[in-house]
Amino acid sequence: METFGARLHRAMSERGPLCVGIDPHPGLLARWGLDDDVRGLDRFAGTVVEALGDRVAVIKPQSAFFERFGSRGVAILESTIRQLRNTGSLVVADVKRGDIGSTVAAYASAYLDPSSPLYVDAMTASPYLGVGSLAPMFELAARHGGGVFVLALTSNPEGAAVQRARTADGRTVAQTVIDEISQLNAGAEPLGSMGLVVGATVGDTGHDLAGVNGPLLAPGLGAQGATAADLRVVFGSSLPAVLPSYSREVLGAGPDPAALRAAADRVLTECRAALAAVD
Repeated sequence: METFGARLHRAMSERGPLCVGIDPHPGLLARWGLDDDVRGLDRFAGTVVEALGDRVAVIKPQSAFFERFGSRGVAILESTIRQLRNTGSLVVADVKRGDIGSTVAAYASAYLDPSSPLYVDAMTASPYLGVGSLAPMFELAARHGGGVFVLALTSNPEGAAVQRARTADGRTVAQTVIDEISQLNAGAEPLGSMGLVVGATVGDTGHDLAGVNGPLLAPGLGAQGATAADLRVVFGSSLPAVLPSYSREVLGAGPDPAALRAAADRVLTECRAALAAVD
């Protein structure tokens, strides 16, 4: 069984270091001339799959924008995941789940068990009940060749109050998360399967990412203010493990599939240049 880290490493080598989100919020639906309803959601998601599924390394559906339509929206999310997997793109469910015990195990089963209709290559998770509370996710991911991206340093301004608070041993909360995920990836080749979410807007925070040995998902690019050049400041020597993530910067070019592809090609070129510039 091939690990998620190995599949991601190959996908980034073959298709380039780029993740594109599917974030069908009302403003984007309107910009595409679509109604804010299930039909509009289905058209939006289907167009992104058609335009980008066979050329982008990773596609990241944001589940909240599907869930807001109830069971019909979740059914479209399931269909979107199936379609993406058929195109060869890796799929990361942006769900940011976190809980304890049987509940976190159920979240893991929903997204990381191949028998689930929501089965994806990896999911995002929140560690603020303790990284150890996510153990069922890590275990199921390892069992089925999946991955987990754990929030560490996020792009939202409110995140710093929690993530950069100091613990009893002097490390920040974010650094403890980084260190625990690093332990899970120890010895993995060519890349571990447990990743971190580190926003491209956070700047030079002084956190040590050198030992992570896993993928570093970098949202915040484009409409949220960061550029590909900012990746050098945030990640330094860890650039080879970075997976830049764009949403509105690419999606705003729609609904024309050719325009979506051109936007994705443009940001990928920028990311290749920034990530190759390792001192």
